[in-house]
Amino acid sequence: MKLSFAVSAGLIGSAAAWSSMSMKSDIPSSAATSRREIFQKGAAAVFGLATAANAQSARAYDLPDLPYAFEALEPYIDAPTMKIHHDKHHATYVANLNKATEGKEAKPILDLMEDAIAAGPAVRNNGGGHYNHAFFWEELAPADQAAKTKPSEQLLSLINKSFGSLDEMKAQFEARAAPGALFGSGWVWICVNQAGDALKLVGTPNQDNPLMKGAADEIMFPILGLDVWEHAYYLKYQNRRPEYVSNFWNLVNWDKVSQNCAYVIEKHAGVPF
Repeated sequence: MKLSFAVSAGLIGSAAAWSSMSMKSDIPSSAATSRREIFQKGAAAVFGLATAANAQSARAYDLPDLPYAFEALEPYIDAPTMKIHHDKHHATYVANLNKATEGKEAKPILDLMEDAIAAGPAVRNNGGGHYNHAFFWEELAPADQAAKTKPSEQLLSLINKSFGSLDEMKAQFEARAAPGALFGSGWVWICVNQAGDALKLVGTPNQDNPLMKGAADEIMFPILGLDVWEHAYYLKYQNRRPEYVSNFWNLVNWDKVSQNCAYVIEKHAGVPF
């Protein structure tokens, strides 16, 4: 709002100066040149403000809206958890990422992820937190909708090739997400490997993800992920992380996961947003 006022004031001020001087017919040619310069400088200042505003907007990373209501994932993830998780935790990652990248050229999110570890803790933690959560929200759906989805033929073929069956993949995923296997905070992922011909189960600490150089044996492309930070489940499940992980399957939108799989294989890149 302040910027809009400044732009308007600049335009009005320049126009007023030009109009006032134009009404005086006895002004010598040198003065006429001066009034043209006044208008030109005013217009340039306004253009500069607008350009700065556009640059600032282009640099910003934004908090995405949830694709469903806070209570939509009940009874498996409660509304208070969703509200705090999105409006507080994810929002904080976005705000801190913008602070960490202020004054720098804005990178597309996938480029940011690839070099996040080398960029330092602020980008690694907050950039990862932003990407991971934006990815996570999109793969979930209310239980009644999720129940109507299933893995595509392409995805199911890779699951069977890599794990033997969907049930076995789920079992290995739950084991990898157990507190003893992934101590403390982190994420568990199903990824397409670099070759694009198999799925890999990966656990990462904190807000790391397999798109980051150095986070895993090789850069891999997540198609499914689960947040096992305590803030993702503690209000409802307290210390019962395995129950939270098991209930996660009731909310997985397999149509979206299948789309993710098809995208990363075709593009040989992570899922953007």
